[in-house]
Amino acid sequence: MPTFTTNQWVILFLVFVLGWLLGLLSRSTKKWRRAFEAERDARVEEEREHAAELETCQARIVELERARPVVATAAVPVAASLATPGDLDLRRDDLSLIRGLGPEGEQDLNEEGIYRYSQIAEMTSAEEIELEDRLGADRGYIGQEEWRKQARLLADGKLDEHRRLYS
Repeated sequence: MPTFTTNQWVILFLVFVLGWLLGLLSRSTKKWRRAFEAERDARVEEEREHAAELETCQARIVELERARPVVATAAVPVAASLATPGDLDLRRDDLSLIRGLGPEGEQDLNEEGIYRYSQIAEMTSAEEIELEDRLGADRGYIGQEEWRKQARLLADGKLDEHRRLYS
């Protein structure tokens, strides 16, 4: 173990004292601390405003997507019994409310030409199986999750009952 000379101990002590004094001086400059805190607060507020603006924009996008007209084209496969003239009005239902579906599932159903609760509620068992195959879902999944029953409740405006049963 190395031994220190008296001069080395004095130099080490002076370095520690100098460091301690510099630390005290840097803490005493409240001007810098206030500037830092003001900048930090400004950035936090800016992020909050940005998040609120983003949320508003996303809500507007959802509103516009629901209100846009449904256009059935030959490229979108729609089962004949699923699309009735009454279903092809200018509104879309929020299919993501159906338990077991979610936003991604709603998008998949839209790609299959299904936009309304009534289209799901009026499906036959054969159409369920066909839809499960096209969506890549397990056989019996639609029946197990009771999509048709949920769709009937939602189509009839029984949102509270749907929440009570399926939330």
